[in-house]
Amino acid sequence: MNIKINNEPAIVSDGMKLASIATMLQLPDKGVAVAVNNAMVPRTEWATHTVQEGDDIVILKAFCGG
Repeated sequence: MNIKINNEPAIVSDGMKLASIATMLQLPDKGVAVAVNNAMVPRTEWATHTVQEGDDIVILKAFCGG
């Protein structure tokens, strides 16, 4: 299945959950937000949110600085 992750093409398995993508990308347990098709998906929903063909996923990582 073809999707985009941070504007880069990616291929994932059919029926893949957002939590599996987070694990695949080795995202940290804290300081990360994910939006799918411009809608934020709470971390509590990652395990149940199924990625669909053509989804545009944006991953935002918090960082310190000023």
